[in-house]
Amino acid sequence: MLVMVLGLIVFFAIHIVPTNAELKNGLVARFGPTGYKGIFAVVSLIGLALIVLGFHKLQLHPGKNPILWDPPTWTRHIAMPLMLLSMISLAAAYIPSHIHVWLKHPMLVAIKIWALAHLLANGDLASLLLFGSFLAFAVYDRISVKRRGDLGPLGKGSGPWINDIIVVAIGVALYAVIVFYLHELVIGVSPMA
Repeated sequence: MLVMVLGLIVFFAIHIVPTNAELKNGLVARFGPTGYKGIFAVVSLIGLALIVLGFHKLQLHPGKNPILWDPPTWTRHIAMPLMLLSMISLAAAYIPSHIHVWLKHPMLVAIKIWALAHLLANGDLASLLLFGSFLAFAVYDRISVKRRGDLGPLGKGSGPWINDIIVVAIGVALYAVIVFYLHELVIGVSPMA
């Protein structure tokens, strides 16, 4: 549990930096835009690696991860389509599209849906900590983004309608790869079980 919690602290600590314009601007001035982005990326990846490693270990050793409740089967059936929406939202974060404009901040929407889907489908302590903290941070970040007026790297641009088809196709492909391959490989649990 300690490895995952340490990862969450590292990951969220670096992600709080952009929510404070003065702190972020000071770091950009000190390290330059490229240096700031590099440090941000490295620290984020370290945090993410610790989160995945810690969560994976807890799934392999259930005795260290108490079950707080046993979610009904129907919650897992709700989680699957929610995850499809999450992956489409994730794709929209990187491609100018009408979906991107409609969601306003698709990355945060993707994180909120991802976290909610996993909270519905899991009743163990590690899941509550992991997905609950991501959901709480995404809500905090959305409020912060709205207050700052930050439009994100793509701004308000919607792009041509073909981009919406591309967003959906990429989201569906990503969903399929995760459901049928990556989830079990990385986390040790098949979502199809």
